Amino acid sequence: MNNQKLSDSRKAELIDPAVTYNGKPLTFDVVVDETWFSDALFCEKLKSWYMVSKTLAEEAAWRFAKENEIDLVSINPGFVIGPFLQPTLNFTTEEILKLINGAQTFPNSFYRFVNIRDVAIAHIQALEIPSATGRYCLVETVIHCSEIMKFLHKMYPSLCIPEKCDDKSSIAGYQVSKEKAKRLGINFIPLEVTLKDTVESLKQKGFLSF
Repeated sequence: MNNQKLSDSRKAELIDPAVTYNGKPLTFDVVVDETWFSDALFCEKLKSWYMVSKTLAEEAAWRFAKENEIDLVSINPGFVIGPFLQPTLNFTTEEILKLINGAQTFPNSFYRFVNIRDVAIAHIQALEIPSATGRYCLVETVIHCSEIMKFLHKMYPSLCIPEKCDDKSSIAGYQVSKEKAKRLGINFIPLEVTLKDTVESLKQKGFLSF
């Protein structure tokens, strides 16, 4: 990115900045949207260095965009899964593999999933739609891990899907707004399709055999 000003038809994009790490209560009645920003100092207190780096990176990007009159669009996806191209595992796909590859229990946690295809389309739309502006949260489903296990057991009954929760403290099941993402033209792929895409990709890449 340089100091050359971009025309209205060109946009710079920033992937996956942090949104919810700011100390605000996260309960079932909370709906997170694009107005939420993480707080770097709060992240630092939690020693969540990944979120610190993402928060500071987005702050710097917006500051740079303002100073140089750049039309910046940021895409903030949730837990990105689905078919993957690389031969190695990334963090999010590895989490799914752990759940179906010998795990005895599943975590007492909520996940916020989005299909990698939707994330890719969002980047294209953000670049090509002149009215696209600001930040976009991308989450198709907020779901407890127990429901994920039900989906996977239904689709793959031969897999040894864990049936017991580890009973550790749960991450709150807050919601994420889809309204702005829909205005970008995103018709989210359903979770059941996304989970199947992920498992089939794990199988194709040799991480699963059944």
